[in-house]
Amino acid sequence: MARLLVVVPHETDPPARLGAWLAQAGLDLDERHLGTGDDLPQTLEGCDGLLVLGGPQSALDDERTSPELVGVRRLLAEALRDDVPTLAVCLGAQLLADVGGGRVREGIDGPEVGALLVAKRDAADRDPLFRPLPLAPDVIQFHHDEISELPTGATLLASSPMYAHQAFRVGQHVYGLQFHIETTPEIVEEWAERDTVGVAASPFDRETISARAAAVHPDLEEVWAPFAGRFADLVRSRARTAA
Repeated sequence: MARLLVVVPHETDPPARLGAWLAQAGLDLDERHLGTGDDLPQTLEGCDGLLVLGGPQSALDDERTSPELVGVRRLLAEALRDDVPTLAVCLGAQLLADVGGGRVREGIDGPEVGALLVAKRDAADRDPLFRPLPLAPDVIQFHHDEISELPTGATLLASSPMYAHQAFRVGQHVYGLQFHIETTPEIVEEWAERDTVGVAASPFDRETISARAAAVHPDLEEVWAPFAGRFADLVRSRARTAA
């Protein structure tokens, strides 16, 4: 069975439904929860793919502020170097951009929060994971920082009116998603309760953000569960090649 290393930088963003979809697609998930003291492997040896999730930390944090992110950066750099099938979500995507030669900064237009749409770019129609997606798929947004410059050689796959760099691919198999696809309604409700600054920047109050997110989750599953299956195909393909 193909093995996917799942890095959970903070317990507020577990793999949740995305983890379930990937397991249903036949992957063996090796979850490492940094907030509860799990160690990260030194390398990706023995792993066929990598998933890095989000959290309240920032890609702008130094080693003293967020020492747990040092190992995450190391693994993302290895994934970039060896083109290991990778899915990096929100904070994970920002860390991926940073280690890949891009740039992350505090979002110049403020936080992007709630159930929103992103739009595929033309290059998405030539991408095996993004091609089958609708033109403007539903996503969940909850971020304060933005990827202001893509990593070196990246292909832009999706944008939003607020922040252009919503999804990208580096090489053939390394993907970054600024938005969330892994959530449950309960997770978004917790984020809305915690992130008072983000909610205040939204046109909606906490209850409305939570209700809108809950309403869109069936559509998220319809679109993004097959996407997870296509990513699992990449991981299995690498496992077969390595066997």
